[in-house]
Amino acid sequence: MDYEAFFNGHLGRLRDEGRYRVFAELERIVGAFPRARLHREGQDPCDVTVWCSNDYLAMGQHPAVVEAMQAAIGAQGSGAGGTRNISGTNTLHAALERELAALHGKEAALVFTSGYVANETTLQTLGAMLPGCELYSDAFNHASMIAGIRHSGATRRIFRHNDPRHLDELLSAADPATPKIVAFESVYSMDGDVSPIGEICDVAHRHGALTYLDEVHAVGMYGDHGAGVAERDGVLDKVDIVQATLAKAFGVVGGYIASTAATVDFVRSCGSGFIFTTSLPPAIAAAALASVRLVSGQPELRARHQERAATLKRRLTAAGLPVMPSTTHIVPVFVGDAALCKQASDLLLDRHAIYVQPINYPTVPRGTERLRLTPTPMHGDEDMARLVTALQDVWHTLGLGSRAAAE
Repeated sequence: MDYEAFFNGHLGRLRDEGRYRVFAELERIVGAFPRARLHREGQDPCDVTVWCSNDYLAMGQHPAVVEAMQAAIGAQGSGAGGTRNISGTNTLHAALERELAALHGKEAALVFTSGYVANETTLQTLGAMLPGCELYSDAFNHASMIAGIRHSGATRRIFRHNDPRHLDELLSAADPATPKIVAFESVYSMDGDVSPIGEICDVAHRHGALTYLDEVHAVGMYGDHGAGVAERDGVLDKVDIVQATLAKAFGVVGGYIASTAATVDFVRSCGSGFIFTTSLPPAIAAAALASVRLVSGQPELRARHQERAATLKRRLTAAGLPVMPSTTHIVPVFVGDAALCKQASDLLLDRHAIYVQPINYPTVPRGTERLRLTPTPMHGDEDMARLVTALQDVWHTLGLGSRAAAE
């Protein structure tokens, strides 16, 4: 087989469809968020405003978080030395896990190298080892959850997005004695909608199922202490296993689960994605620990974040731009075509020094391509005014004004 021809042919088709992913080379600047420095070959670096970062609260540059990381590097060095099974559990890993367990009101927590690994490992382990397990997955679940469910080899069933009634129908047809897990998210990151957590948990528990909730795009940003939508809605006790990330609102990297001591110990002891992966460097754990403590104690930061998102939605709507419905901090602007979405992103960067990555298939269904904006507490009114003006210019240039927002 001509491997190079196969690879190049596939890449060529992606380019023809406007779905070839181009990553901007950005240099983050401490103290300047949401500004970053754009690097392009043959050109001098230039400053741009970032409008699509998942560093939702700008904690990645917070002085206390940076200081904690620097201090840990000075004290313990750069790496963890291997897996926790080989090199032991670092004191900072243990402290971080205690903090995360307390945040979610659970007995224990377990830290992974990423949210993807946390989802894949936990769902794969539980699905494979619970005898005859059936996994019930929301139709819009993240790729990491889908991967874990598939790799488990367990029977999997898909329920309609955010539809407790359909879930109830599926569970009603199952053997009551069969182990079951219902896996879903709180905030769905491309549409910005929120699941009815309490209702889904009630349905699941009525049929003897465990509930598994991904709070990746909600932790830090919702609830009195930032534990997520489940805390905000007063249903933390209904969630059996919480999965979340350290890489978004907390501004570092890594993922985790929180649950009962036995559940967490079972995954720790049996999950190959945990057992055979080098653990997070102590400095990362130290930075994450500092960030979790800061964020959990600053409800005013969450209030500012929500105000910024609401303000941006109002301004975009007033300007006649096709903002898709969203009840969260995620602000999707509908385009509906992959090539046009990429062109819109390029024009924003080239003409207006605004960076927004296009969101195309397979991240979202074909025909629902969009620009996904994520305002932060650090985006000021002038930033918003510039963004709205820039989007209006791009929409006019590309003739997007006649394209209606998705229903």
